Amino acid sequence: MSQAQPPMALIAGTGRLPFLVARGVRQAGKRLVILALRGAASPRLEALGDEVVWVNLTRVGSWIGALKKRGVRQAAMIGGVRKREMYSRLRFWRYLPDIRTARIWYSKVRRDKRDNAVLLALADELAGEGIELVSSVKYCTEHLAGEGQMTRKAPPAAATADVEFGWKIARASAELDIGQSIAVKERDIIAVEAIEGTDEMIHRAGALCRTGGWTLVKVARPDQDMRFDVPTVGPETIRNLKDAGCACMVVEAGRTLIADKPATIELADKLGVAIVGKSA
Repeated sequence: MSQAQPPMALIAGTGRLPFLVARGVRQAGKRLVILALRGAASPRLEALGDEVVWVNLTRVGSWIGALKKRGVRQAAMIGGVRKREMYSRLRFWRYLPDIRTARIWYSKVRRDKRDNAVLLALADELAGEGIELVSSVKYCTEHLAGEGQMTRKAPPAAATADVEFGWKIARASAELDIGQSIAVKERDIIAVEAIEGTDEMIHRAGALCRTGGWTLVKVARPDQDMRFDVPTVGPETIRNLKDAGCACMVVEAGRTLIADKPATIELADKLGVAIVGKSA
């Protein structure tokens, strides 16, 4: 790897995607600095970075300091954070912000704390210090959802009507930044994703629809910024869907990441959950 080129940085949260992106960056021949979010990122990421710096979620000033010290000019951000914990009773003590984070939270996004608004403000803060936030998807394009049926298992006939009915509702929900997933059966909305995230919504849908046979529809926002918060599913999603009685999962083709795509599709076939990609 060339030492003359500035290193690429990865700001890593929970899940498998940081591993996929890290490997993609290394395969591209770039040096990699990983900013691992404490309480979110896996310690196993340390094996993939030339340098790994553990940082707190609400200490953006320390992120910038660490990146500038290492000459980073581009960074990608991938993986989840547990946003709902930031509304707990002890949030002030657990997430004591530094000055930069406080300025973002209490000034820049004071009136709009939806995920997209917060992430755009964070991207602007990094850009102001000469650090460009780039799309992580470019380093793992092989894991994007394809068009049409991806599993050998075909969706049930009833799912076709449910998808057509649910697709517009899911996209409206995503556009309003409520959530990007809905559960639907027989043209009836069972559950809508909100701050709890897709997996918790799946559990709730399973509890509400004991007979099973429902369909999950997951979409991107109409103006989805592929630099962050890309819709994602993976093996754990499939296991949750099976446990909750879901028969079919429909995701937006080309704009949804399937973590460990071959393994996820194989698992879906094994558990009898159909996966279909649909274009907007």
